[in-house]
Amino acid sequence: MKFWGKSNLLVLFCTVLFAGFQVNALSYDYTASIECLAKPHKPQYNGGIIVNPELNHGLNGWSSFGNAKIQHRESEGNRFIVAHGRQQSYDSISQKTYLQSNKFYTFSAWIQVSSGSVPVTAIFKTSSGFIHAGAIVAESNCWSMLKGGLTVDASGPAELYFESKNTSVEIWVDSISLQPFTEKQWKSHQHQSITKTRKSNVKVQAVDEQGKPLANATIIIQQKAPGFPFGVAINKNILTNRAYQNWFTSRPFTVTTFEDEMKWYSTESSQGHEDYSAADALLQFAKQHNIGVRGHNVFWDDPRYQPGWLKSLSGQQLSDAASKRLNSVMGRYKGQVIAWDVCNENLHFNFFESKIGASASAMFYNWALKADGATTLFMNEYNTIEESGDGDSIPAKYLQKLRDIQAFPGNNNAKMAIGLESHFTTPNIPYIRSSIDTLAAAKVPIWITELDVTSGPNQASYLEQILREVHAHPQIQGIVIWSAWNPRGCYRMCLTDNNFKNLPTGDVVDKLIHEFGLTSGLASGMTDPNGFFEASLFQGDYEVKITNPSVANSSSVQGLNVGPTTESQQQLLLQVSA
Repeated sequence: MKFWGKSNLLVLFCTVLFAGFQVNALSYDYTASIECLAKPHKPQYNGGIIVNPELNHGLNGWSSFGNAKIQHRESEGNRFIVAHGRQQSYDSISQKTYLQSNKFYTFSAWIQVSSGSVPVTAIFKTSSGFIHAGAIVAESNCWSMLKGGLTVDASGPAELYFESKNTSVEIWVDSISLQPFTEKQWKSHQHQSITKTRKSNVKVQAVDEQGKPLANATIIIQQKAPGFPFGVAINKNILTNRAYQNWFTSRPFTVTTFEDEMKWYSTESSQGHEDYSAADALLQFAKQHNIGVRGHNVFWDDPRYQPGWLKSLSGQQLSDAASKRLNSVMGRYKGQVIAWDVCNENLHFNFFESKIGASASAMFYNWALKADGATTLFMNEYNTIEESGDGDSIPAKYLQKLRDIQAFPGNNNAKMAIGLESHFTTPNIPYIRSSIDTLAAAKVPIWITELDVTSGPNQASYLEQILREVHAHPQIQGIVIWSAWNPRGCYRMCLTDNNFKNLPTGDVVDKLIHEFGLTSGLASGMTDPNGFFEASLFQGDYEVKITNPSVANSSSVQGLNVGPTTESQQQLLLQVSA
């Protein structure tokens, strides 16, 4: 903290977090339930454009899909619809509607099945094909909320129905909602969320030592570091390429992930011979530039990406090798990384579970908790928000795996988090939002960990849409883009060419870095007659300079952190002496 001046100057800082502004648009409902309840909630948006959403008017608006028989039932005052006598996976209930290509649709329904625990998918049949809106693992004797979303390529009639591969169960449905939003409304949700969760309104008052407000004092508020973690993956190519270094360090990235250098096949390609030299060098590079590092990854459940020598080990030998691996990498970098991807892709794959036992993942987190329990431990998975049709990693199955890990003896104190890889082809923006809503109900941190978009004519525009959506979501706490540079081509998406000139994707990132308040933002002006100056600032670290208008060359400089707060007001009282 530095001060200059010839007279005393008293400065009062107040930061206030406002709830946002009002716009003439239907608000988005970010809530989701992950509990199986005795009775379903009321339908969101009163059902939206769904006819008879609560089934209070018999079967009005609803019909049979396929060869299912449908029935209107009531239990303890709750009315719902049932599809029974199912012979095909798609035999269920349905409702015809009309979908518009320029609308974003958020969908929800409460589902129950007659027995067991069964995946059920909501599907819209359109003239151009079948669109999966979302899925849930439904249970018997209680109601589960399915939340999803969709867009369509062309306007036209559509038919909603539900699908389950288990044809022996009845599908019960209640509290159905389909709410359309215009693009303008959707963007207003993003704007409102950013104003509420990423920014704070800062009020600064300058007074003299007698407490008299200083009117017309000059206020300059300069950002020194952004508060929202945002970055790009790197690899060992950056260590020897000055142009790569310059491109990377000239941007306000505050977090990174090493593409391959911490992975087991990189650090121990032959048993007993560990080599951390590349990871060590990358970590040192990141430290020099004050960039946090995500530890990626301790284990990868895909059998294709194991060190070759692992595959011949017995179950006990593999368990011993895994214990040694975890304690080696986590012990080496304990306290030096901001997160650990302990298990990578353990929803799609089960290499360790198949050889060690079904609880292998949960056991690994138990070991990780003991090795570096102060650092957040992530699951990391793909297609949870990218592909609504991938039944292996729907939000419900992600959360079930998370609960299984948390329930393992000794894991109750683990600092767990959700990592969403986010490898997109064509984004379903409403599905992204609704899936994050569902995951957020688990009340653990959520990060976008490996964001990219496959090559194609819309790559840059899709990247922009996705970045805007995930950054605006109130529960996303960090973003890493998966575009580490390689002269032979990046994994799926580069941001620059081989001369480190921006590609269109790189231009998108630079544009949004500015819009997201990640650059050195500046707010300046004069205090009013009561000595106040107000500014709306993105969260982060700032330097505030106040100049006394009545005394030449009198000023003070104070550091200020603008962060999320639930308090209505924070105050810092500072007296500045000559």
